[in-house]
Amino acid sequence: MLGESGRQQAAEILVAAFKHDYPESWPTLGDGLEEVDEALDSKRISRAAVDDEGRVLGWIGGIEGYHGHAWELHPLGVHPDFQGQGIGTKLVRDFEQQVLTRGAHTVYLGSDDETGQTSLTGMDLYPDVLNNLANIQDVRRHPFVFYQKLGYVIVGVIPDANGFGKPDILMAKRLK
Repeated sequence: MLGESGRQQAAEILVAAFKHDYPESWPTLGDGLEEVDEALDSKRISRAAVDDEGRVLGWIGGIEGYHGHAWELHPLGVHPDFQGQGIGTKLVRDFEQQVLTRGAHTVYLGSDDETGQTSLTGMDLYPDVLNNLANIQDVRRHPFVFYQKLGYVIVGVIPDANGFGKPDILMAKRLK
């Protein structure tokens, strides 16, 4: 369980980790704290990666869906100073274990593209949404590549979810 200091640090991570490519996600510390507080609900999963000094390095949350058969991974944030060190991977693997212990077999997530990180940005995906999605390319380190390395697959897209040409890329993974 995150204490008050951990709660604050987790919120700061959300603000810092998302401000460049997802500036509307958690623009203020208050927004981050609201998300953390929601995630600390006993019906959700909330896990943190903490170093030996008690600093929160990363944080992951999850929301039960589909009558407990699947869980949404939301959110995942790693402090920018510690990204690329395997913390996100460890958090996702731990989250998957937590989901399995609850009897579910699927994890799903949405990964927005608001700032030109994929070839889908700025496109009118209609009327051939699935063909456009099949040809997705990573342009600038979009998180879908990270999730693919962990076994997640793209299962859909919501065109214009964040405004014209700013889709939400849907991913999922069956757990074993």
